[in-house]
Amino acid sequence: MDRKQHIAIFTTASLPWMTGTAVNPLFRAAYLAKNGERKITLVIPWLSLKDQKLVYPNNTTFGSPSEQESYIRQWLDQRIAFISGFTIRFYPGKFAVDKRSILPVGDISEIILDEEADIAVLEEPEHLTWFHHGKRWKTKFRLVIGIIHTNYLEYDYPRSIVCNVHGVNTKFLEIGKKRFEQQHGSNQAFTKGDYYIGKMIWSKGYGELLKLLHDHQKELVGLEVDLYGNGEDSDQVKEAASKLKLTVRVHPGRDHADPLFHDYKVFLNPSTTDVVCTTTAEALAMGKIVVCANHPSKRLLQAVPTTGTEKLSSKKFASVSLNLWKTIEDTSAYVHHLALGFEATRRVFGAIPGSLQPDEEQRKELGLTS
Repeated sequence: MDRKQHIAIFTTASLPWMTGTAVNPLFRAAYLAKNGERKITLVIPWLSLKDQKLVYPNNTTFGSPSEQESYIRQWLDQRIAFISGFTIRFYPGKFAVDKRSILPVGDISEIILDEEADIAVLEEPEHLTWFHHGKRWKTKFRLVIGIIHTNYLEYDYPRSIVCNVHGVNTKFLEIGKKRFEQQHGSNQAFTKGDYYIGKMIWSKGYGELLKLLHDHQKELVGLEVDLYGNGEDSDQVKEAASKLKLTVRVHPGRDHADPLFHDYKVFLNPSTTDVVCTTTAEALAMGKIVVCANHPSKRLLQAVPTTGTEKLSSKKFASVSLNLWKTIEDTSAYVHHLALGFEATRRVFGAIPGSLQPDEEQRKELGLTS
């Protein structure tokens, strides 16, 4: 083709919400655009002010998408050593309090022109497709790649492959190298004990961690643990921690590369809901000891793709099976599209009221035509 290949990365979160679906896709866009061989667009949610106040920490809010984009690029520029020429586009989103997730409003695939719809990377595809009512993703784009960030028990999605698609910022490796040199020199590499950094909601393992500390208080006399994070359950976590006889301090969230964390020796990660525990990899890169659950959500376990390992008995059977699967898939997509075109049906399925199309406020904020 005469033009550059276009990759559009759609994700369900954006800074300053320090969650994996805000950070990892941002770095993915930056590094994919690094050599200038492809055109990269990062498509992120725009929240109106009332939802920003529910999601973003430290009372951080933005009056316009351009203001938030400036914040994001400044944050990124402080963490990469090159200039990356990717584009940021916003789609209208709403925060679902019950799901604790940002969900898209309207047909967000329209943000990318049809003539540039080469590859779509859907970060948390289940969130982006639950209530999607518009052109089918696989019809709009020539290739669609879904990256699931949450551990859904058995990873049993059809035609899925479990693999690592995230990297670790070189900054963490540099920190680890420095600590290694200190350890073999005259200086002590680590002067602090144990810590955990993660979004402060119970589903990130705080309950399991606090229960373990409670059940083994006698064996852990003298242990001190620092917990860092922002989230809806911060006050409850702090209250539960205060009831322990051990010293467990609860702090606001910080960037994992902050010098504050350099002196900690042990990283605790009780979470079992993440597919890629980025903070675990970062801690290992910094030379820390990691204590985590023996669980599929830890990418320390090896995963062996099974696609292509079983032979079908005949080409005829394979052809029939594929055609049947495609028919079922097409029918399911049609029913899904039809059902989600009505407000009443959408609400039955759990969609946010009024999320079929952007409201007047979001249209004005995003400069969308009526």
